[in-house]
Amino acid sequence: MDYSAAGLTVGIEIHQQLDTEHKLFCKCPTVHRDPEESNFQFFRYLRSKKSEMGEVDRAAREEVERGRRFVYYSYDTTCLVESDEEPPRELNEEALRLSILIAKMLNMEVVDEVHVMRKIVIDGSNTTGFQRTALVAFDGFVEVELDGKKEKVGIATLCLEEEACRKIEDRGKEVVYSLDRLGIPLVEIGTCPDIKSPKMAKEVAKKLGMILRSTGKVKRGLGTIRQDVNISIRDGARVEIKGVQTLDIIDRIVEYEVIRQLSLLKIRDELVRRNARVDRKIYDVRHVFAETKSKILRKTKAVMAIKLEGFSGIVGREIQPGRRLGTEFADIAKTFGLGGIFHTDELPAYGISEEEVAALKKAVQASEEDAVVIAAGERERVERALARIAERAEYCLRGVPEETRKANEDGTTSYLRPLPGAARMYPETDVPPVRITEDMLHVKIPELIEDRAKRYEKMGLSSSLAWIIADSPYFELFEEYASKLPPSVVARVLHIIPAELKKDGAEVEVLEERHYRITLDLILSGKIAKEGAEEVLRLFAERPDADVEEVLRGLGADKSNLEELENFVDRLVEEKSEFIRERGSGAFKPLMGVVMKEYRGKVDGKVVADVLKRRIEEALKSL
Repeated sequence: MDYSAAGLTVGIEIHQQLDTEHKLFCKCPTVHRDPEESNFQFFRYLRSKKSEMGEVDRAAREEVERGRRFVYYSYDTTCLVESDEEPPRELNEEALRLSILIAKMLNMEVVDEVHVMRKIVIDGSNTTGFQRTALVAFDGFVEVELDGKKEKVGIATLCLEEEACRKIEDRGKEVVYSLDRLGIPLVEIGTCPDIKSPKMAKEVAKKLGMILRSTGKVKRGLGTIRQDVNISIRDGARVEIKGVQTLDIIDRIVEYEVIRQLSLLKIRDELVRRNARVDRKIYDVRHVFAETKSKILRKTKAVMAIKLEGFSGIVGREIQPGRRLGTEFADIAKTFGLGGIFHTDELPAYGISEEEVAALKKAVQASEEDAVVIAAGERERVERALARIAERAEYCLRGVPEETRKANEDGTTSYLRPLPGAARMYPETDVPPVRITEDMLHVKIPELIEDRAKRYEKMGLSSSLAWIIADSPYFELFEEYASKLPPSVVARVLHIIPAELKKDGAEVEVLEERHYRITLDLILSGKIAKEGAEEVLRLFAERPDADVEEVLRGLGADKSNLEELENFVDRLVEEKSEFIRERGSGAFKPLMGVVMKEYRGKVDGKVVADVLKRRIEEALKSL
């Protein structure tokens, strides 16, 4: 695809949790909890309010129309601030200093004074109905290498904000959230719309993630970093795609969104040629399906429909791989707590007969050129959902709507809500501003992971292994022991062996710095051979609380091992005396293989070699 001809522009927002001791506006720890550990639950209904500009945000208005109840799980590690029963404390200074460090690494200008704002969010992810956010820096840049050429991408803003609640379950009418994540400090980094291709989007996100991890002060693991991607094309619209969890699909997200917008523009042109229109009337068609075999329609009280004039064949048209315009309408229905929709481009099917389709068209006075969309469920929800679908279908006559969409695992996207506007922002009056001091601006920039990886390559590691170790939480441990042991041995202990053990089903997630340090010390002292590291780590994976003595007993690597080795070598030399007579010192290598087969991982290979060599020399003298 010629993305330049399509007029593609992309901007990325990175949301990264910071690894601070406390949350952003209270002293609660930044730890994740199991929902089963919750000691208290409560529920809320959230409502929209006008901003200082006298406007109601369009995204907030739609959330209110969905009429959902929000249930919150709290813990002994959350407090009244998260429950919105108590005002927030002052801004966390540790988080602020860390955000300034990140800003400096992104070549940004730091503001003179940090002011906290409220950003209206009433999807239940914040108990307050808004998210607190503060601009920390602006006007920076990063450089990425693309096809051998360096490209500069502007960094528009860096904000420090509170993380939202963690969604546990969506029950349609009710959504369950956990308060453990709410309030964890995170930085939101927004690029300028300088990205011009899917490949470039992926490289920029990769670069920003690398810079953040280089601080050594950000949380790691699934859900601790998220990418939102803002995409538009010529004659299209700006669409924000939320919650891209992995780098692997960012390029596909961009590619598929371009396909979607181009498809919608083609649909617009065809609908205009057809003189299509949307009948905003909502028809009660329950009587049409009074004897239906459709399980979905039979068990619901309300079955209603809208007529889309001139839309025949359009609702079923694919606009993204595996997704059709009808799927877009179904996404909207789901946000209102319904299971989805049916439409005449896909009927008869799902237990709905051909006769029922004919009766449906007759009931709404639809012609062969028209499409009919039906939804079933609670009457009020069905009416609201169909009204919103009619509005969305009307927009098909104009082109691509501005909206917020959810990233799916396959790179496609689903509708979430309208794109929020400026009316969602207003000042936070409970948190005092923070003046930035000279002391805060004096930060030490850490070595970037990419530079560290280049150093490790010079130490003899392969480029891929050098990058893995440089990006590891244990890179400092690597540097400490790589000056005492071969770097390849240390890298094997820290990464290669755990990866192999994981493939074998071992629970390597329990391994900590203590376990790696003990293993490396045992190799360094000669108490185990480097080959014995695998058994040590396997033992620690099974018994994380084991100490050094237990490990050595488990391996049989105590002093008796050396005596046993010497006895074994004595017997071997005696048995192979004729072989030694014939081969002389050349007998060492084949006999070494025999001994190591028995003692690999139990006794250091150098010790084995010394004992065997000495015994062979003694035998040759006596022959």
